[in-house]
Amino acid sequence: MIYTAAILMSLVGYFIIGNLAGRRVKNLDDYLVAGRNAPTLMILGTLVASYLSTSAFLGETGFAYQGYPFVMLIFAAISTSGCLLGALVFGRYLRRSEALTVPEFFGKRFASKRVQMIAGLTTVFGLGAYLLGVMQGAGIMFEELTGLPYWAGLVLVWLTYTGFILYSGSQGVVLTDTVMFVIFSIAAVGGSLYIISDLGGWSGVIEGLLAQSDKPGIALWHGVIEGEGATFSSPGEALIWGLTLGLVWATVLAASPWQASRYLMARNEHVVMRSAMLTAVVLAVFYALMMMTGAAINLYDPTLDGERAMVWAALNVLPSWLGIIILTGVFAAGLSSCSTFLSIIGFSLAHDILLSSRSQRSAMRASRIGVLGAGLVALLLALFQPPAVMAVVWFAATLFASSWGPVALMSIWSRRITAAGAGWGLGVGFVGNLILSLMVQAEWVSLPVYLHPVILSTLVALVAIVIVSRLTHVSQAESEYRAFLHRSPVENERSWAAVSRRVAGATMLAGVAVGAFLWWQYAGSLAALAGRYGVADSAVTGAYLLATGCGVMLVIAGAVGFRLVSARSTNVGGARMAKP
Repeated sequence: MIYTAAILMSLVGYFIIGNLAGRRVKNLDDYLVAGRNAPTLMILGTLVASYLSTSAFLGETGFAYQGYPFVMLIFAAISTSGCLLGALVFGRYLRRSEALTVPEFFGKRFASKRVQMIAGLTTVFGLGAYLLGVMQGAGIMFEELTGLPYWAGLVLVWLTYTGFILYSGSQGVVLTDTVMFVIFSIAAVGGSLYIISDLGGWSGVIEGLLAQSDKPGIALWHGVIEGEGATFSSPGEALIWGLTLGLVWATVLAASPWQASRYLMARNEHVVMRSAMLTAVVLAVFYALMMMTGAAINLYDPTLDGERAMVWAALNVLPSWLGIIILTGVFAAGLSSCSTFLSIIGFSLAHDILLSSRSQRSAMRASRIGVLGAGLVALLLALFQPPAVMAVVWFAATLFASSWGPVALMSIWSRRITAAGAGWGLGVGFVGNLILSLMVQAEWVSLPVYLHPVILSTLVALVAIVIVSRLTHVSQAESEYRAFLHRSPVENERSWAAVSRRVAGATMLAGVAVGAFLWWQYAGSLAALAGRYGVADSAVTGAYLLATGCGVMLVIAGAVGFRLVSARSTNVGGARMAKP
């Protein structure tokens, strides 16, 4: 009963907070991009909250529970680099455009309403699938915690986030995301530290995992590679999976609409860069703790359904007060993602697909109607589609890696890409990935791990962009707009740069700390126990390499950020180019 009350109180709280934020909505900029005045903490909060949904707390932690905690760390070390990649090579230019949505940016960059509409359509369909997955995760949690029907949880969740989005738009999303970010960060750290400490610390968990026989290899960097339920057949296959999907998700973090659109709300480009670096740090710490926790739950019960393992631990292992925090935190993660995705879908429906010009008042009304319509469709699908949280979310996210990734990066850095090439790239990457993924799901084709559908569809999209761009011409409007994007604003550059350099330095120090922690707690513990449990030298070496790699990725991110900020501050001067 106490868990039910906590969940219901949190729903009421988020609804109130979101609607209070609605009082600040005065115009379309306020409704769609939060007035472009969000500080670093709020952009950090909404970036992390948008990324860490129920898929991360239930699906990915469940994958760690099933036998692959350190494969997920390989994945995370690569994927979190996309935070900085997105800010430096796309996000800060996106902010510079002052577009209201990311599809509108594509429309302005290529002087093409057609490209804007194609990007809007991919947003609606792709994020619709993503929204479906995180809604199902919230419904599963509600059912587990309250004993009430799955459909009841879905309806209550839907009413909560749809209610405050309709009124407050992005103002409510950013504020509630930040509150939810604080709550589930406390939940993730507190719950992980309790479980790991209860089992004897990292060394105790590692020894327990080495001693158990239900999932042999779970404590090694490659995870379980033996037995009927093994996902991978060899260490090499596990490594390729981690690297491949890590690169895919790095692209997702760099260019997907739910991540990139957060930068449109930032106060300026320094807020974009700072929040991106801090997001990489937060995600690195989250994955290091939560993946180990997912694996550790096996020492309590190795027979659970993976996607329900974290909920089971909160109900049966943690003290009630901590269980309440972590469950409301996981619930908050799902709710924040739902609100983000639904708002983007609704805004894109009204602003990018229905392109007729309208007044501010009618545009806001159209956006609200879009939010309500998209939300109702998502609710109906979630009610009748069997839950598969991680599978649905990962499938939806990869659609944007293959379609938006190439076009987003080339829109900034290529002089040759044309409007026609961009349109074909968006369409071919999206549809190609969709068809290939469905064929694999239906077992019509079988692809090796290094030829994931997203890899093949990205290559096809790049080929389409190159061929079509060579057959068409870059217009003067396209060329001028790209030139505008590469003219940096310089107002108060040096004063902003001083703080940004400190954030970059903190990111590098965090990388050293994360690497040292994993070196000592994971690799060191495994090396000390290797002789007793017959662990191969190659597995120990792999553990040390994993620890080093996780730290080095953050150090590189901070160093690149520091270099860029320093270069900007020393090149201050010249007039800002007028917007075309």
